[in-house]
Amino acid sequence: MDVKFLIKLLITIVIIIFCSQIGKKAPAFAGLIATAPITTLIVLLWLWSDKPGDFKLMTDYTRGVLWGIIPTVFFFITAFLCFKKQISILPTVAFSFTAWLITAAIHQIFV
Repeated sequence: MDVKFLIKLLITIVIIIFCSQIGKKAPAFAGLIATAPITTLIVLLWLWSDKPGDFKLMTDYTRGVLWGIIPTVFFFITAFLCFKKQISILPTVAFSFTAWLITAAIHQIFV
């Protein structure tokens, strides 16, 4: 396996675990960190390291992220409303991903 890939994987895993650990003590702060453009930053760095100077790739990716925010907002609104109604995790995830899939499909039609 490629060492560069393993380094990318390790850094990504550490960030996710870090957010989940913070979430145990400060869930709102962990949510802020998780929704920060950390994932996007990581992907931008990985894309740039794989194809330095490919501004079309970077532009296309960031446009997709920008428009992808809309389906993500629907995911979180749905999850928030489900948890507010005390719906358990599995149905909440199912409803939230359904909302995300519907808006993501619409996203793909228009972008």
